[in-house]
Amino acid sequence: MKTDLTDTTASKINKALVTGRRAIGTPAVGMVLTLVIVTDEENAYDALKAASDASREHPSRTLVVIKRVSRSPRDRTQSRLDAEVRVGADAGTGETVVLRLYGEVADHAQSVVLPLLLPDAPVVVWWPVNAPLDPANDPLGALAQRRVTDTYACEQPVKELAARADAYAPGDTDLSWTRITPWRSMLAAALDQVACEVQGVEVEGEEFNPSCELLAMWLADRLDVPVRRSHSAGPGLTSVRMDTDCGPIVLDRADGSLATLSIQGQPKRAVALKRRDTAELIAEELRRLDPDDTYASALRYGVERLKAPDGDDAPAKGEREAVPAPVGSAAKAPAAEATAQAPVKKAAAK
Repeated sequence: MKTDLTDTTASKINKALVTGRRAIGTPAVGMVLTLVIVTDEENAYDALKAASDASREHPSRTLVVIKRVSRSPRDRTQSRLDAEVRVGADAGTGETVVLRLYGEVADHAQSVVLPLLLPDAPVVVWWPVNAPLDPANDPLGALAQRRVTDTYACEQPVKELAARADAYAPGDTDLSWTRITPWRSMLAAALDQVACEVQGVEVEGEEFNPSCELLAMWLADRLDVPVRRSHSAGPGLTSVRMDTDCGPIVLDRADGSLATLSIQGQPKRAVALKRRDTAELIAEELRRLDPDDTYASALRYGVERLKAPDGDDAPAKGEREAVPAPVGSAAKAPAAEATAQAPVKKAAAK
């Protein structure tokens, strides 16, 4: 069921939601959170489709905030709020409200969103594109327990990572980090099978790919060893090689779907490691609403590497050393917690 409202208010939108629920015979609210998507008209369809697919796992009220920029000076002074209310089959397993803000009201989107939030339910704000530099201090981001960005959608992804590190606040996360969850789990599981000390790591993937950079930072942070970053044609991450005193451990994925895990002294194994779509990534992020301390640690650890020696924030092209291990530092996480945290060396800390 769809209801279009022109030049409306938050109060009328709430009434339309109640009317729609009664019309389809579900007056009770069975949603677990409010997902606020801040995007533009061009990317609204894809973002809403991903959120609708994720709502099968996380029934939610989805608020899509689209700030319309008026080209005419006269229109810029005319504030207006248009809304499209969807309930039932048209909204997945939750409710959807598409908000289009015109004029001065676009500068006060939080005043429109606040009355539409589910009471006593967590709030997640997602910027598919054009995320603010400081999500936690953004007026809409301040309403949320979790703030999701995507540096992969930026023009300068690696430079954006450095900005994310400077402005990080508990609750911030990024889909570039979510994309490497299967890689982190697989590498942790591989190290659990051997009793060796990791001496160095090489991460290979597309140049300026934020997921590749984050994986290199995470490995350097958790293993306390030098990590070298090299480039390939992709797609995305293509290979991770860990040199140990027992022989190399290699996780190689050349085609973006099927990877090969090679451990010295063991037969090679095929591993499903496909590139996931946005709906799967959002569904994973909605499973946990607490701060991601592992992401924060990895993000901050790599800030120095992301800045070139000459002061330019953009990384130099060609192969370069990722993050040298801090002198005298100790291993940070036990292997038993590797899946949730990170792999560690199988020898005593230095």
